[in-house]
Amino acid sequence: MATPMVAGWLKFAKEIEGIVLDIAGVLYDSGDGDGVPIPGSIEAVNRLKASGVPVRFCTNATETTRVNLVAKLNRIGFSLEPNEVFPPAPAVCQILKERGLRPHLLVADDCKPDLAGVEQHDPTCVVIGDAAHGFTYDSMNKAFQALMQMEKPLLISMGQGKYYLETDGLKLDCGPFMKALEYACSLEAEIVGKPSKTFFDAVLKDIGISSDKALMIGDDVVSDVGGAQACGMRALLVRTGKYRPTDEKHPTVTPDGVVDNLQQAVELFLSCRDK
Repeated sequence: MATPMVAGWLKFAKEIEGIVLDIAGVLYDSGDGDGVPIPGSIEAVNRLKASGVPVRFCTNATETTRVNLVAKLNRIGFSLEPNEVFPPAPAVCQILKERGLRPHLLVADDCKPDLAGVEQHDPTCVVIGDAAHGFTYDSMNKAFQALMQMEKPLLISMGQGKYYLETDGLKLDCGPFMKALEYACSLEAEIVGKPSKTFFDAVLKDIGISSDKALMIGDDVVSDVGGAQACGMRALLVRTGKYRPTDEKHPTVTPDGVVDNLQQAVELFLSCRDK
């Protein structure tokens, strides 16, 4: 059942000109194989697209390339195009090239093709993503050593999530490992990915709308909801994925609405627009 907060965002539903969806925890739960679609999410995405409302998919997933992520989602029933999906790795690659930076990479091997074409000798920054089993003492220590050897150490993180949900339980995201390097090197990471305003702005620019005309739907109360609201967007929290009941009483973030899942959010949104 939707909470009373939903009534507030239903009032402005007709003003929404574009919707941004998180992927993991909203569309599907990742895990062994290709993962499992969340019930009703495939139909919800199809209904949104059929309605004519532009939809983009904004994710902090860095365990694989954008093309492979889209292929995986399509194998389990979705129908997405790579240009609809915005992960942080291609954005990081562009930043590295524009600023002439040479990275030491602490990312999953499957993510590295999205960072191809960037010089990596004599690193001038460290790029960290969700390396999963690649997070070892040795890999973290090498990243630490690389930062400490730099005249102006720079840590670029593809998100700062605390954890995410897979089919066999919660897993640490890259945020805790990013924080360890921040602490050890006495620096603050540059975030590329949610909840970065720059990241959300890039998605809105692609749709061609202002932030007050956009709605974000996610399962992370801080990165998805809080990040979007800080950019001037409306944001809904779903009770799927990494959601916890305490998220609805977060000390600093108040969602514009809380719904059981993406299917319910889409049903409410479209029913209001039809009135």
